Amino acid sequence: MTTLDVRFFDGHSSRPHAARLRVQDGVLTVEPLAGEDFAPVSMPSRQIRWPERTRHGGRIAQLPHGATVQAIDVPAWDAWTAQLGHRESWVVRAQQSWRGVLVAFFLVIVAGAAMYQWALPWAARGITGVVPQRVDALIGAQVLESLDDSLLLPSELPAQDRERIRHAFARMVQAAHPEDAPPWQLEFRRGRDERLGPNALALPGGTIVLTDELVRLMPDDDDAVLGVLGHEFGHVRLRHAMRQLVQASAVGLAASAAFGDYGTFITSAPVLLATLGYSRDAEREADAESLRLMRSSGIPPRAMADFFQAIEEWRQTRQRGEKDDVDFIGLAFSTHPATAERIAFFRDATAD
Repeated sequence: MTTLDVRFFDGHSSRPHAARLRVQDGVLTVEPLAGEDFAPVSMPSRQIRWPERTRHGGRIAQLPHGATVQAIDVPAWDAWTAQLGHRESWVVRAQQSWRGVLVAFFLVIVAGAAMYQWALPWAARGITGVVPQRVDALIGAQVLESLDDSLLLPSELPAQDRERIRHAFARMVQAAHPEDAPPWQLEFRRGRDERLGPNALALPGGTIVLTDELVRLMPDDDDAVLGVLGHEFGHVRLRHAMRQLVQASAVGLAASAAFGDYGTFITSAPVLLATLGYSRDAEREADAESLRLMRSSGIPPRAMADFFQAIEEWRQTRQRGEKDDVDFIGLAFSTHPATAERIAFFRDATAD
């Protein structure tokens, strides 16, 4: 069978023409059937864009100059093109196989998971490196303002206690990073109610917020407080908050970088940060930075192990229902690695 009856559209009007396809010596000719008045059209068959085979769709081949031919009988079309020697690609064959579809679906899931697990964090680190530091500072200021309006109140710690902790932390940072410490500032706050609890958090731009409740959790133990501040300093130094924002809004940030306008990104950042948590790898990196700072100042790492033990006991007290009306918000600690793992990390460091 070297001929096939089709509908022919000449590319000049929407009226179909009854036609017959004929292939000879690599040349395809569209011939008019009885009652049609168009002149035969010939072209090398290699210039034709043949359609992919589908289970239920039609067949339309694209000819030069906008002309097309449409199958009348789809099975006859498939048999005719096969007779001409057209070979389907492996993609087309896979589309017609449920096994191929399942394999493709599985590969898409695996590729998506791999991109989320490894490619996106890797890209976020690179993108964060080109975001100006001023963007971090602007976001940090907005986040702190938002927290002050919703969750935080001015600190009630005595001024001498705040200054003692601030100066001790400054000495610790200077000892560990005499020349390469990023800008930072320490802010003391207390929670508007008991939901926040003992907490500390690092904001983009270098602001570290420490709650009165955390300082009072272990009274007269500045070593533990300094260890927590060292952890938050690790988030600041490695720009973890900005990395999380980049991962959560990669497309929007890419557009901001392309046009040099970070306004929309900065405006939406406080809401995003309120719903994001650091990855476990980021928390481990921050713990390692805390250990580095503590060792540089001669503070025993066990102080952090004792702190996490105290935090765990505080949580269990709330969970036992002694404060039924309290809805604990763990901004700083809700997504950290398991407490037992962190206690073991600092205890092992003490033994080294």
